[in-house]
Amino acid sequence: MTTTFEKLNAGDTIAGPKFAVSRESIRLFCDASLDYNPLHLDDEYMNGDFGKTNFGGIIMHGMNNFGLISRMITDWAYPLGAVHRRLETRWLKPVRPGDTIQPAGIVKSKQVASKSRWVLIDVLVSNQAGEKVAAGEAMVEFPLD
Repeated sequence: MTTTFEKLNAGDTIAGPKFAVSRESIRLFCDASLDYNPLHLDDEYMNGDFGKTNFGGIIMHGMNNFGLISRMITDWAYPLGAVHRRLETRWLKPVRPGDTIQPAGIVKSKQVASKSRWVLIDVLVSNQAGEKVAAGEAMVEFPLD
């Protein structure tokens, strides 16, 4: 999508790339983040009760959702001369090997300040069944020329 700050409207959408979750992608994220928690690696551990939740197997790192959303926002904003400034997310549902997830964004509002212009974006990640697995809000700055 090629546009300018002036042409953006509430309701405009941003689509991120699909991501196929596999045991290998989870392991690679463990290596990148140095997070080797057994909930990401150990099926036997995860088949029991984990706290008060039974996930029934290993799950993807929640921060992997964060990374996918960040990539989507940056891929959209940078060519427009904008900068990704803030991202807040909540994990809503576990993601497992075999899932295919996709981030998306919807422009919520825009605001002009004395030194810059801002766009607020609702973000979400959905799985192949259309279930939301993560949701949040991003802020993008369009610096004044």
